[in-house]
Amino acid sequence: MKIKAYIQGVVDEMLHKVTWPTWAELQNSSFVVLISSVMVALLVWLMDFTFGINTGFWKGVLGYIYSFLG
Repeated sequence: MKIKAYIQGVVDEMLHKVTWPTWAELQNSSFVVLISSVMVALLVWLMDFTFGINTGFWKGVLGYIYSFLG
């Protein structure tokens, strides 16, 4: 019967002790996460494009250093 008591405790805590966000708070938080994710993705892409070795017209900083040294 320990499992039954555990499940009852979980249900009681989820219904009475947890503070759930309102719909507006959830939308605002989701928007912040979306914008932050896009900004981090753009930053990583910019660093990869700038410093990475790309095939094409732009070799990247490391590509130019490697072609100069090797």
